[in-house]
Amino acid sequence: MAIRTRTLNLLDNPPIPVQAKLAAAWTSLMFLVIYIDYFHLYQAGEIDKIRGGNIFAFEISATLMSVFFVIIAIPALMVMLSIAMPARVNRATNLVVASLYIPVMVFNVAGSSPDWALYYGLTIGVEVLILAFILRSAWTWPRTPAIPAGPATTDRRQVSV
Repeated sequence: MAIRTRTLNLLDNPPIPVQAKLAAAWTSLMFLVIYIDYFHLYQAGEIDKIRGGNIFAFEISATLMSVFFVIIAIPALMVMLSIAMPARVNRATNLVVASLYIPVMVFNVAGSSPDWALYYGLTIGVEVLILAFILRSAWTWPRTPAIPAGPATTDRRQVSV
């Protein structure tokens, strides 16, 4: 009688490059921003306010639309830049941009009614969590030794005795 041994088939979990994690996080943030803005239109009277020429407390103008474009373009560009930039610049850029975007995301609650507190709490909370993930990923970017250790790095100037 043969004895069967059970071998666990563990799933391979290869390391994901930091650049890919950052690009994925910025992509997720962009999807949320788009959908959150879209769902905002379902609030009673919002479309009428927009048709009336106002968004929040601002008159709709080319300048306002340009500001909105820049606010959205930066995270969209971060998707590409997180893959394309060299590590040192990439890390610093992600730390700065993600830090600056936390207050931008929190500003979305301005002017909202208490009836929408749950919605804004959830949406802003998830956006801030993604930005915190970006900050943590950039902050803990793995480092490699400046000089590899081992025989290949032996100082050739040493005198043999």
